[in-house]
Amino acid sequence: MKLVFSEYKSDYGNYIFPYAIWAIPEPHEMPAMIFDRGFLPAARDFSQFYMCRHVRVVLGKFEPSSENRRIMRKCEDIEYTLVPRSKFDFTHGWRDFCKNYADIKFGKDVMTHARLDSLFESAIISHVLVFTDTATGRDIGIATLYVEGAELAYFYYSFYDLNYYIRNLGMYIMMSAVHTFAQQGTRFMYLGTCYSRNALYKTQFAGAEFFNGFRWSDDLKELKYLIGRDQGAVTKHLVETEDFVEKFYSGRLESILQEDSFVFPALGNTMRVDATS
Repeated sequence: MKLVFSEYKSDYGNYIFPYAIWAIPEPHEMPAMIFDRGFLPAARDFSQFYMCRHVRVVLGKFEPSSENRRIMRKCEDIEYTLVPRSKFDFTHGWRDFCKNYADIKFGKDVMTHARLDSLFESAIISHVLVFTDTATGRDIGIATLYVEGAELAYFYYSFYDLNYYIRNLGMYIMMSAVHTFAQQGTRFMYLGTCYSRNALYKTQFAGAEFFNGFRWSDDLKELKYLIGRDQGAVTKHLVETEDFVEKFYSGRLESILQEDSFVFPALGNTMRVDATS
């Protein structure tokens, strides 16, 4: 893959010169490899990715927790079916259902009908999980997913009946996706970014880990440290921050470089780098 470093606003007083890192896949590269290097899709056709702090679940380590089982009991009369996108009928009813949810959750017309149509026509959705209330026979939610064989499943968007909020339907939908692909023997479930405490729900699964810029870490104390750090003034790059290195990497930068899960050396000769500003 090619890496593009796009310059962001500088902080010359503290010698902080940030770059957003973008990955452009080579023709032979599948998305799973790019995900594994700490990137998420920036384009629905997988032509472009961006590096970020995001969460995945190592599904071989997943076992339902007591909290997971509590939510399962609250939703025990809700069934779900995994459907290939090619066999999912995105009717006018589903279109209005998703639009209503998006208007309430994201803001009026943040997600337009045209954007929804393009979403359900894009390569980033290969499967849909459909949720049905067996007591009424009504479909009450869907989750959109990208599935790449046994390598990964990417939980993209979910849309559901907000009247089921009290039953934690949103969390049940995500948990059902994790459980389904764990049972199928998939390696990873990717759950999106985590930059606020409100996003920590994505870590409520055994096997959860996050990308911190140089490795996948399962230390949730480290993740909470980074979220807290974002809330205040930042005058140093992360690995120059003595407190961070002391707390999580034995006080030595060399400890970071020696981590077994250090990502970029594994790219070897496949990495090509371009720079732009």
